[in-house]
Amino acid sequence: MVRIAIRALIADDHELFRSGLKQLLVDVLQAGDVREAETLDQALETLTNEGAGDLILVDLRMPGMSGVEALSALRDGFPDAKVAVVSAWEDRGDILAALGAGVHGYIPKSLPSAEIAGAIRSILEGRIFVPPSVGRRESGRAEPPASSGSVSSNNALGQDKLTSRQKEVLTELLKGQASKEIARTLDIAEGTVKIHLAAIYRALGVRTRAEAIARLKSH
Repeated sequence: MVRIAIRALIADDHELFRSGLKQLLVDVLQAGDVREAETLDQALETLTNEGAGDLILVDLRMPGMSGVEALSALRDGFPDAKVAVVSAWEDRGDILAALGAGVHGYIPKSLPSAEIAGAIRSILEGRIFVPPSVGRRESGRAEPPASSGSVSSNNALGQDKLTSRQKEVLTELLKGQASKEIARTLDIAEGTVKIHLAAIYRALGVRTRAEAIARLKSH
């Protein structure tokens, strides 16, 4: 049986495309709750405050996105949701890099609406969608595992849920570093830092940087 996307998020800076894709999800895939964001910051705010839901569809080049490293961080930060790229860019290198980051599919915007719906349905059923431009539309491979960067820990505050990269971000956070400073220190994009911070806050059960610092320093 097809797993219906009860809750989905479309993150794309083109309003017309977001509207059309939302209608497709509701009419064809019977999605019950489709949220929208036009920037990475808006998407993170929604995901953090409302939960990831079943499906996250992101434009690879919307404001705030830092490419494949941000995709990898999204997969790490929201492991229970299917994450897929929906993009006007069909460069083979971009597609393979995105799939290598662990997304569940790469859907070109140039596909007919029926094929986009089919691609999303396939992703929800647990398959990886690979566009025709790289030789096949769907692979029969199982969903790739979440990042292997998770590390063991006996910390009862939720740090055991963090990946090694997220722990690096947390270490810099506790030094009082701002997002831009953390990005420079770890040589990653600021948008990626924000994704990691969202995951850290959720794991610790807090909503802000100050709450995270206070919670950790009180133990």
